Formats: sequence, structure tokens, C-alpha cells
Amino acid sequence: MKVHLRKRKQSKKGQISLYLEIYKGYEKTPDGKTKVNRDYEYLDLYLHDKPKDDSERQHNKEHLGLAKSIKSQRELDIKKGQYGFTSTVKRKADFLKYFNMLAIDREDSGGNYGNWKSSIKHFTDFAGATKTFNEIDEKLCKGFLSYLVKKAKTSSNNNLSSSSVASYFGKYRACLAQAVKDKIIPSNPCDDLTMPKVEESKREYLTFEELKAIVKAECRYDVLKRAFIFSCLTGLRWSDIHKLKWSEVQQNQDGWKIVFHQKKTKGLQYLDLSSQAKEYLGPPAGSDDRVFIGLRYSSYMNVALQQWMMRAGIAKQITFHCARHTFAVLQLSLGTEIYTLSKLLGHSEIRTTQIYAQIIDAKKKEAVNKIPNISI
Repeated sequence: MKVHLRKRKQSKKGQISLYLEIYKGYEKTPDGKTKVNRDYEYLDLYLHDKPKDDSERQHNKEHLGLAKSIKSQRELDIKKGQYGFTSTVKRKADFLKYFNMLAIDREDSGGNYGNWKSSIKHFTDFAGATKTFNEIDEKLCKGFLSYLVKKAKTSSNNNLSSSSVASYFGKYRACLAQAVKDKIIPSNPCDDLTMPKVEESKREYLTFEELKAIVKAECRYDVLKRAFIFSCLTGLRWSDIHKLKWSEVQQNQDGWKIVFHQKKTKGLQYLDLSSQAKEYLGPPAGSDDRVFIGLRYSSYMNVALQQWMMRAGIAKQITFHCARHTFAVLQLSLGTEIYTLSKLLGHSEIRTTQIYAQIIDAKKKEAVNKIPNISI
């Protein structure tokens, strides 16, 4: 962010033109190249190339002095926020207030909103409740990333997973990117930071025998039991089950189906229901009523879920999302083709579904190695 006074020789007139080159940083082009941003201001001031007398030398001195004065004025203008540079007033603004404002704009986006709020919570734990944009530099960004990796904890006091670190820091980085667009800061101090590699987490699921066991076991909340098993039989996410209304449950000559917009992707989904999945919906109600009334994402329901699993003799760490994994693994185990499963799960890319195929491949390898050594 500098202003340079430049000279350009005018060969025809034997004069030197004076102009300002205003360096405004750089940006990455879509093809990965670096593009330098510059503005030019031609001052309509000239110097004699080779002054012949005192008059021309005096002329050069006065015009050069005037050009330097204009240069100084432009440097002052930059500090005041002109020429596309941010103002010092804006940079004294409350960063966390701005961060919260962007989060509120995403309040209707379910899990995405939750990730924004979690990012704000962890940043506040790390840096305190008051930070101006002036204080957000690369050193602070590095410190926050290190904090997420090494010190930040989940609500159950565990370290964050690599995917959570990537998500929370990604929201923080996106906030700063928006601040650049809003001309609050000149550049994003996170741009040169390398994100830690996201490690593929183990996808826990229930076997068919374990699924039969939880059907028989008692659960404190009937709505939780019905919703979880319904997810095991359909692959629906918690967010879609939670908001499911009776108006989305439809019957035709071929049977039952639900027609809904996925909360995560906003895509319209048509999902046929098996007769046993339909049973777990419970008795029908008004079209605007939720199907699973009373289903909530809360600590006490999470505890009830774990207690239910224990009663069924299952020692795995099961979350509600494991029901979706259970559906996927069971379908592949029973021979469902992966493209069909991708459509049933509502995945936009088949490579997302292929993760479950890796689980099946591992199980196949485990199975062939179960045969005892026949040479002993």
C-alpha cells in the first residue's frame, strides 16, 4: 500500500511526464496466477529533460516539488480510507460483533449456523470478548488455529476432531474474507495459513443384529426410539427427520413416500418408504404438524440414546447420525448398488457415498481372514 512518484520520458517533446503509481496489493486470479493491483494518476506536470538555463532548472524544481506534495496528499488520503483502502475508523470496529452479525445471517441454515456459533465461541475462549479488526493479524490467526488443534474442547471435554477444526477455522476465515469485501480490512490475514489435513473419522454404525437388539430394548423417550430406527431404515439425517411434517408424507398406488427439501443441501428429495419404516412414523396428525413431535437435540436425549444402547448390550459410542451410517452399510451389505445408495442418501457426489463402500471392503477382508490356518 504505497504511492510512488514515477517519471516517463516524452521523446517527441523532449519532456519528462510526472505521474503517481498507487500500489494496492495483489490478488490470485482464477488460474492461480498473481495479479498486482495498481492505480495510476497522471499529474499534468512535466520536467525539462535536459534543462538549458536557470529558468528551466527553476521550472523543474517547482514542478517536482508540487508532484511530491501531491504524492504526500495521496498517502494521507489512503490513511483516511480513499482509493479503495480501508479507513482507520472501520478497523477500530468490534470484530466479534461483526462475526456474530454474519452468523445471524445464517440462522436458517441449520448445522452451518451452529458451526458459525461454535467458531465464535472458541474464538472468544481463545482471544477474549473484545477484539477490534486492528488486532486481527496473521499472528493472532495462527494462534487461533493452534488453539483449535491443541486446546479447544467439545461439550463432552474431548479434543476437537480435525473436521471440526477445519470447519470452525473455515468460518473464521470466511468472516475475514467478507470483511475484505466490505472494505473493513485490506487483506485476509489467514490467506497464507495452511489448514491441517482432515483425517477421515471412523463411521460407527449398528450391525443388523444390533439393530434388532435396540428394537427390543427399552428407550426412555418413545419419540427418540421411533426417530432413530426410522433413520436406520431410511437414511434420513436428524435435521430432516426433526422438521418432517405430515404434509410431506404421501401415499399413492405404489405405497408410501416422503417428498421434502433436504435441510443441508436444499435439494428436493423423493424417498420411498418400506412398510416397516412407515410403522415408525406413528399415528397421523394434521398436515402442518411435525411427525416426530418432542424430538429435540439436547444433552438429556443424547444421554438417553447412550443408555438405550447399553440396555441393548451395545458398547459403541452411538450418536443419532450413526443411524444414517447404519442404513448405508446395511444397504451395501445387502447388495444395493452404490449409485442407487447415493440417490437414497441424497448425496450430490458419489465419492461421498464411496466412503461406505470402503467399510464393506474392510469387512470382506476381515471375513476371508477368519478361516483358521489349515496347515496346522
